[in-house]
Amino acid sequence: MQDLSKYSITQLRALEVQVIDALKTQHFLSISQAREQILHIARSAGLSDKQLLAIKVPKTPKPGKVEVKYRNPADPKQQWSGRGRQPAWIKALLASGKSLEDAKP
Repeated sequence: MQDLSKYSITQLRALEVQVIDALKTQHFLSISQAREQILHIARSAGLSDKQLLAIKVPKTPKPGKVEVKYRNPADPKQQWSGRGRQPAWIKALLASGKSLEDAKP
């Protein structure tokens, strides 16, 4: 490594530009190389470029809603699935000496 403390601001800025250009070039080259490898594998498997591009990756399904396990006895609109942080009304319920069983629907 070079001792950069002896460089002026102008020299450091010029060096920064060179480093950024070199990084962009290396990134582009690695992407191009990966692309060529993918195309080579696809052609070896008998796929054309168009067939390769037409392949659709299946989307992963989004998780559904979790069933409500607890309802606030004082206000049934307030619900909690039992996951994540406890809502304030659950904390207050527990602090009053009641259990989570008292909040089950």
